[in-house]
Amino acid sequence: MAGPSVELSPVIAASTHWLSRAYPAGTPDTIAHTLSELQARQAVTVAAWLRYPTEMDAALVAIAGPGGSAVLDWRVGSEPEDENAEEEGWRTWVDEVVVSWAACLLADPMLARRGVDAVAAAVPFDEDRPRPYPRRTGGLPTEFRRLLNPDPRDREAAVLLRHPDLLEPIAEMHRDTLLYLLGAAREIAA
Repeated sequence: MAGPSVELSPVIAASTHWLSRAYPAGTPDTIAHTLSELQARQAVTVAAWLRYPTEMDAALVAIAGPGGSAVLDWRVGSEPEDENAEEEGWRTWVDEVVVSWAACLLADPMLARRGVDAVAAAVPFDEDRPRPYPRRTGGLPTEFRRLLNPDPRDREAAVLLRHPDLLEPIAEMHRDTLLYLLGAAREIAA
């Protein structure tokens, strides 16, 4: 893995926005919305880095586009009234597989840990490269703390976003591929 690419920024932003709208914060205040969106962004980022592991993969999705949110919208019953409206253009950058994998990570702490471990192992650790958050001892990036170790405020804010039953229609779409990718399929079969 060459490391995270800026080419994935539109996919990460749109997929996070879709999850945040489909599974809004538990309370209407701004802090809850922000905490819920941060958790969605962290899950989507891990999923996107797993789905597009090389700079070439990221460049190709930037050229071809990820496919859009139509199937996801239909699955959760959140289809826009006019999907061709100018303010709905962000939906074309939503990646169905990334959202499905992010839903899996949000609903299953063990899978989230495996996903972050896979990303941390694959992203080169460069001492000379400035990082917004330093890596902790053991190599796990602190960037994914809200995904891996949500505190009570995080859990309260993302009560819908982390509810396994509510996420199931989205998570089941591509869960098998994620389990295979992370080597978790063998453990479940055994």
